[in-house]
Amino acid sequence: MATIAGLEKNKQIARRFPEEIATEGNIALIDEYCAADIIDHSPFGDVEGRDAVKKQIEELRTAWADFSATVEEVIAEGDMVAMRVTLRGTHEGAFMGLEPTGKRFEVQNMVFTRIKDGKIAERWVQPDTLGMMQQLGVVDLPTE
Repeated sequence: MATIAGLEKNKQIARRFPEEIATEGNIALIDEYCAADIIDHSPFGDVEGRDAVKKQIEELRTAWADFSATVEEVIAEGDMVAMRVTLRGTHEGAFMGLEPTGKRFEVQNMVFTRIKDGKIAERWVQPDTLGMMQQLGVVDLPTE
């Protein structure tokens, strides 16, 4: 059973990824905060290992020049941390084969992070991809 202090430490570790790595662009911190065999699951596919995660974050920050991930809420139980995160950015580089639109987006993102031995071992990331694509003008839904 996790102690309150242990749960708080897990929360701090988990939120470093969106705040320090994704938002601030401190990609070198992946070596410090993430397990060597980290697995990152998202709608865009699974990414395994620190080097692959670094590449993913570099591509993200190239596509979204002013990218930010604001942690709104954090809940922890056992080795899992759940976060509600607001993502923002301006589409200034290629992303998933989409040419830059120059448009801004702001969407919600749910992130579940598993902590093992004080490091991020696995993440499940679920951004509102449809909302983002609508804001970029890539997807248009019927109004009826």
